[in-house]
Order: sequence, then C-alpha cells, then structure tokens
Amino acid sequence: MPDSGINPTAAALLGLLHEGPMTGGQLMAAAERRLSPYWSMTRSQVYRELPVLADQGYVRLGKPGPRSSQPYAITAAGKRTFARWLTESPGRDAIRNPIALRVAFGTLHSANQLRELYAEANEHHAEALAAAREQARDAKKAGDTFGAAALEFAVAYHKAALSWLKTAPVG
Repeated sequence: MPDSGINPTAAALLGLLHEGPMTGGQLMAAAERRLSPYWSMTRSQVYRELPVLADQGYVRLGKPGPRSSQPYAITAAGKRTFARWLTESPGRDAIRNPIALRVAFGTLHSANQLRELYAEANEHHAEALAAAREQARDAKKAGDTFGAAALEFAVAYHKAALSWLKTAPVG
C-alpha cells in the first residue's frame, strides 16, 4: 500500500478542499461544522499545515482577499495524494480521555471533586450528544449517507460516555 506521506490533519484539509477553495478561517469553520463531533483540529494546526501542503504542491494559493485572507485550492497532486491516503490503513485509535485519566487517580480526589468532575463531563456529553444527533439528522435529510454514518459514531461515543459516567465511582 503506498504511503501518502500526509498526516490526518493535512488529509482532512485536502478532503474539505474538495468542496472548493477556502481560506484558513473557512477551513476551520468547515472542519467545525463537518468534523468536530468526531475529529478535532485547532486553528494552529490548520495554519501550520496549509503552507506545508502548498510547499508540497497539494494546494495552490489564490488571490488575497479582504484583511489579507488567503484562499487555498486543492491541486491535481493534492487530489491524488488524498485518494492515496484514503487507501491507507487508518491505524489504531488513540484514546485520550481527560476524565478517565483523572478517575484513574480517583483515590487522590475528594468525593466532592469527583462529583464536580462527573457533573461537568455529564453536561458536556449531554450537549455534545444532542448536537451530534441533530447534525446526523441533518446529514441524513441532505442525503449525506457517509457524513451521517460518521456522525453516528459521535452519537454512540457520547452515549457511551454518559453511560459510563453513571457508574463511575465517587469514593
């Protein structure tokens, strides 16, 4: 299997640029709208990757717009690299849950600290679950079968987190 040589953030940007040219800010908004329930990207990652993708010939810069905003468009080489990336094994998930990490050291917390931790996590996952469900419904209505499937992962993740929080020990 050929190695595309790009990381997942760069691949996500190339994937989003299939929709058409976008500035870094527009790419962040598209990533937030389409990917955030299951894939996080920071503004610094986006702005770090775009010049690298341009240097590699995978995107080209357009004419600067207002406030020196710089649109990027995917090139034919970028499309080929993205297609190659799609064929690669995604590798293993990297689970990094800050709540579970703190629970692992639960004996060093007070019961009150743990209850507060769980309450905040519960609120976050309940809100995220509602948002992911709505996005999945919207994707289904729009006929975006694959986008809806990815969003259903986020729905299942937040449901699992909420279920786990109900059983997490306090003391």
